[in-house]
Amino acid sequence: MTQALIVIDMQNDFCPGGNLAVPHGDQIVGPINRLIEDFPTVILTQDWHPADHASFADNHEGAEPFSVTQMPYGPQVLWPRHCVIGTPGAAFHRDLNVKRADMVLRKGFRAGIDSYSAFHENDRKTQTGLAGYLRERGITQLSLVGLAHDFCVAWSAIDAASLGFETRVIEDACRAIDMDGSLDAARQAMRQAGVTLA
Repeated sequence: MTQALIVIDMQNDFCPGGNLAVPHGDQIVGPINRLIEDFPTVILTQDWHPADHASFADNHEGAEPFSVTQMPYGPQVLWPRHCVIGTPGAAFHRDLNVKRADMVLRKGFRAGIDSYSAFHENDRKTQTGLAGYLRERGITQLSLVGLAHDFCVAWSAIDAASLGFETRVIEDACRAIDMDGSLDAARQAMRQAGVTLA
């Protein structure tokens, strides 16, 4: 029982037709559902933003989506409005097997700070509590899947490895935004952190 599958942000807004669609994001629902059956513990993360979230381009006058601004905690990509609390876009993809989830972790709900990782918000200080939950359950090995490979999956995997978990990313069950080479950079950063790319 030392293994867990962490399914990152399989939500409508990150799938085709959503406000921040990852190309072919819906194609991994089937593979993820098959993996869910193989793991004793399953955790789902859910991007969960208030409407006034600081990472939304339309909350910054004149800012273009995908431009970068400086926040108190460092550079921040300004995204199209997505995964707003309680909206259909924030809901999990309808075909995702949510019944096996032991836990749903919501992240990004603080208006002033974004949260890519399932473990820390983007200030690298504010913790989500996931590490403590996993340790209390005796879980030491993590497999990560979901969206987007080069942002929330990668940041979560790097944090997991840095916290001492044996971490792998199952790439067939991920899809990337791949903005300006971000996927190659994320893969390199994950390998350097000790993450296995499977």
